[in-house]
Amino acid sequence: MKRVLTADTPLHVDQEVVVKGFVHVRRDHGKLIFFDLRDAAGLLQIVVVPSVSEEASKVASELRPEDVVEVHGLIKARPEKLVNPKLKSGTVELSAKKITLLSKAETLPFDMGGASLNLELPTLLDHRSLTLRHESVRNIFLIQAAIAEEFRNAAKTLGCTEIFVPTIAAGATEGGADVFKVDYYGHEAFMIQSPQLYKQIMVSVFERVFVITKAYRAEPSVTTRHLSEVTMIDIEIAFIDSFEELLDAFEFVGSSIVKNVSEKYSGIFKNFGIEKPLVPTKIPRLTLRAAQKIITERTGRDLSKEMDLNPEDEREICLWARENHKSDFVTVTHYPTKKRAFYTYPDPENPEYSLSYDLLFKGTEILSGSRRINDYDQLVVAMKARGVDPKNFGMYLQAFKYGMPPEGGFSFGLERITMKMLELANIREASLFPRDMERVDERFSKREEKTGNDQKREK
Repeated sequence: MKRVLTADTPLHVDQEVVVKGFVHVRRDHGKLIFFDLRDAAGLLQIVVVPSVSEEASKVASELRPEDVVEVHGLIKARPEKLVNPKLKSGTVELSAKKITLLSKAETLPFDMGGASLNLELPTLLDHRSLTLRHESVRNIFLIQAAIAEEFRNAAKTLGCTEIFVPTIAAGATEGGADVFKVDYYGHEAFMIQSPQLYKQIMVSVFERVFVITKAYRAEPSVTTRHLSEVTMIDIEIAFIDSFEELLDAFEFVGSSIVKNVSEKYSGIFKNFGIEKPLVPTKIPRLTLRAAQKIITERTGRDLSKEMDLNPEDEREICLWARENHKSDFVTVTHYPTKKRAFYTYPDPENPEYSLSYDLLFKGTEILSGSRRINDYDQLVVAMKARGVDPKNFGMYLQAFKYGMPPEGGFSFGLERITMKMLELANIREASLFPRDMERVDERFSKREEKTGNDQKREK
């Protein structure tokens, strides 16, 4: 008999089916046993009655949360007063005739049956293989998958071709020190800080490209918004006619993602207690200095000598955008050239500032980008001015030697946009298996403790 997913069981009333999944919770009412079976599609109530099957009743009496089972039985319509509108299968239940235990679970370290997991972050991550199964955590990554899907849709609307780039490079992408070095068969190599150099090369092939890939930052910081391994979702566009064309492109992508995901998964956002985001027809745009002036007027803090917006500044200018433009987005442009990567194009009208931009959403930067330098000689000069050795970027510069059109691009952080859309407290909640200074799967302190114990046993 073919397996039926829980969400499809209302289509099989008065039919015998097979369902498979995990025991979510079990409830005993005298001789009657009820348990909720969980699969990828949702929950289904299973009813076990001794008069229907003594064998099934005996197996059910020993089930506990997260046991994996296969259940044969009859789908029955629930009485109207017992319908559960919160479940896709809420109009039916399954009367079990046979239960097969496929895998036994150990006693859980905490309750998994509630609507939320009230766990501290270290506990949540230390038991990641288990906590990912909980609906509230699982839904984070359902939203993340939807963000990636909407990004792909928007990129294709812009005429972009998807490319797949390496994550090991001969040189540091940004030319900085915050990189992970790799012993590559006796040669020095680096984990990429971004797919930037490869997507620039590829616009000379496809003109418009997008990429979803991992990137690595060896930044010595432990914050709620930074990870050592992140997922970048990037676009690069060649033959641009103006700086504004790039602004239009990333604002279209960012607003499309937020608008479409929040509408398609409104139920999940409601469960998280999140209001519908404000996505305006036109996102407000400010230069860095104009944004700083507004922040100074609102807070009294003098930012005239600051080269960037700090987290407090980002929150303040987003409040301004929400109050004055009914927008949860704001675009900030023209950051100082010396504070941006070597490939960033200086503003011809004032080279002290660059044709660069950030997109802020709900108080945090979720995107960064710029128009790029496309002239070979100008690019080499910019590299040397930053202390970047052109010899380490031979393949990258080769593309510019043989002609590179005017181009630019932008990059979102997938974990960060997930965090902001769901208003999570820490970006680690938006990463399946977060990597930072303190963790690769397990916390280093735990791993060191285990290693120490192992050494004692060996002695």
